[in-house]
Amino acid sequence: MPLERLGYDFIPADYLPPGADEYWLRNAQQAELFYKKPEDWRKLKPDEIETLLKNRNYCGDWDNFLVSDPFEPSLICDSYFYGLVRIGSLQKVVLRHHDFCIPSGIRNSTIISCDIGCDTAIQNCAFISHYIVGNNCILSEVNELQTTNHAKFGNGAIKDGEDEDVRVWIDVMNEAGGRSILAFESMIAADAYLWAAYRDDTALTKRLTEITQKQYGGWRGSYGIIGNGAVIKSCAIIKDVAVGEYAYIKGANKLKNITIHSSAEEPTQIGEGVEMVNGIVGYACNVFYGSKAVRFVMGRKSNLKYGARLIHSMLGDNSTVSCCEILNNLIFPVHEQHHNNSFLIASLIQGMSNMAAAATIGSNHNSRANDGEIRANRGFWPGLAVSLKHSSIFASFVIIAKGEYPSELNIPLPFSLVNNNVHKNRLEVLPAYFWMFNLYALERNSWKAKNRDTRKIKIQKIESDYLAPDTAEEIINALSLMNEWLNEACFSVKNKKAKAKKENGTLKKIKCRNFENSKRKQVIIKPLEAVNAYRQMLQYYAVKTIVSFFDSQIELDYSGMCELLNGASDKTEKRVKEWVNAGGQIVPAFRVDKLRNEIGEGKYKNWNEIHNVYEEWEKEYPLDKCRHAWKVLMLLQEAESNFDMSRFKDELTAVLEIRKWIEAQIYESRAKDYKNSFKKITFRNQEEMETVLGKQDDNPFIEIIQKESVNFKEMIERVRARLV
Repeated sequence: MPLERLGYDFIPADYLPPGADEYWLRNAQQAELFYKKPEDWRKLKPDEIETLLKNRNYCGDWDNFLVSDPFEPSLICDSYFYGLVRIGSLQKVVLRHHDFCIPSGIRNSTIISCDIGCDTAIQNCAFISHYIVGNNCILSEVNELQTTNHAKFGNGAIKDGEDEDVRVWIDVMNEAGGRSILAFESMIAADAYLWAAYRDDTALTKRLTEITQKQYGGWRGSYGIIGNGAVIKSCAIIKDVAVGEYAYIKGANKLKNITIHSSAEEPTQIGEGVEMVNGIVGYACNVFYGSKAVRFVMGRKSNLKYGARLIHSMLGDNSTVSCCEILNNLIFPVHEQHHNNSFLIASLIQGMSNMAAAATIGSNHNSRANDGEIRANRGFWPGLAVSLKHSSIFASFVIIAKGEYPSELNIPLPFSLVNNNVHKNRLEVLPAYFWMFNLYALERNSWKAKNRDTRKIKIQKIESDYLAPDTAEEIINALSLMNEWLNEACFSVKNKKAKAKKENGTLKKIKCRNFENSKRKQVIIKPLEAVNAYRQMLQYYAVKTIVSFFDSQIELDYSGMCELLNGASDKTEKRVKEWVNAGGQIVPAFRVDKLRNEIGEGKYKNWNEIHNVYEEWEKEYPLDKCRHAWKVLMLLQEAESNFDMSRFKDELTAVLEIRKWIEAQIYESRAKDYKNSFKKITFRNQEEMETVLGKQDDNPFIEIIQKESVNFKEMIERVRARLV
């Protein structure tokens, strides 16, 4: 095309609204983001043009070079300008980011049809095209920074005139694409779960596609945005990228078709060697050291480090992934995976999870068909060198001992230790392992999930307590299964003859079934202890939840609480047995089903309205949870709907004893590291060990637990005082 047309005709005439010019979207974006109006710009004065020419600048048409006052033309030199260029006020100031200082102005750069904010510094940028750059930004040593007229900025939409096959889908949970979702700027894990998990609900999935297209598709011609205070330096290619305020991007190889959320309170950083294509980066994220992401969504305050690969996946809030490969996954908030040789594919991992080194979760191509899926509820913890096959499913807070598991697994017992005993050629499951033997790890996991949730804006509530309605229902189901197997193992129906082996009067193991897709033996270890532990966990969950709720409702007396908790509708008169982990937020299934139906019926016009429903769920959750806890307590005590105040006082006493036991168990769990002789062999003496590891009594987490116990006791006493 002729040189004089460079920078013009950004939007083909066929895609312009009637009466609009090619700048109509640009002007709307400028007015919305930086509050500039047409009257804020003026043409150059003759002496200003003269100064610009003396400074070896070129412009295709100086009439289309507009500025704002005050304007210092001497700060622009050795640069080329094409199309409509508008520059905000420009004064002799220095911008600084850490130790990198640079004068404001434009030097040795090519600018094509851009709006440049006030007191911004641009130097050695070979090609900047169709961007709106905010105030006080730094752009230095960028090879290519451009926006196309069909830019989607990572949103799974298409623009006018585009074919459907250019739409970018993310194949979460299943690499065959049967659960594909569309990314969008405000996506959170709950959205992805709603979209991917209910694939039989065709009305829902169709409507979600329509909502996304309507909200993020349509007109061509949106300009790229670089927010106020952003810093971009030493980068190769940045194309069709929206950059939030105060983002810091340095040394990136390639960023294409993404949105980078960032703000002054929650800045995002992207570092050296990073390549990201087709996705969304959340607020307060860090992406460093050669990490790669393709077709992805990163939640708020998440991290990719040290060459991590995130592909066809959503990574939830407050997660960190380093040195490993993640393909085709939907990962809920609070996920940790730090090791170079760990691999996760085609899975739904529902948060508070941790992957150890050499873990291969979802062995690739273990059948003639496409791979299946792995589903793991909260607290999934596969240990060192664990290898799992599709298709498998795991209850909450399951830890898997080191080993290669030869067959698909179905572990319905929460808080269990799973072991592949190759010597005896059997699968072993120790239920309630965490509660009985490692409360330190269990409590610390919940504490970390809560303590590390430093999101400034918490779009969705993340349940961090390991005892919640979802895990309580899993425990109830586990008790039912174990009672069935205990009856089978210990007593025949006819003569009640003992069948299981006993040692010293203690039942050591019983047979179970359907835990593994194989013909080898499957056993439950310490079943009687596990049953007692499960019942203790339910009692602690129920009373703790009720007491916490009652303590917050100072206007209620005991009879008022009983009336409230017994419910006022069919949904709450009986125990709600089905709960959904919707992206870290625990919700009764009937509420999720209601939302699905309303979406399918067209009630909601955009994702913001759907997110408002999540907020309503959050408001309802304390009562929903407490009503569930009340019904669980009735179940444990075999009461029909209520019990008198004196019995409830007895429950307070009992749960206070459980809390004391928890505190003691946590202390003892940690004490093992100080008593184990092999833990001491690398130290010359006790003093050296305590200098390196710290004294056991000075452990910060144990101090936190002790304070929580004091607070718990005080809460119990406040509630007891109201029971008159």
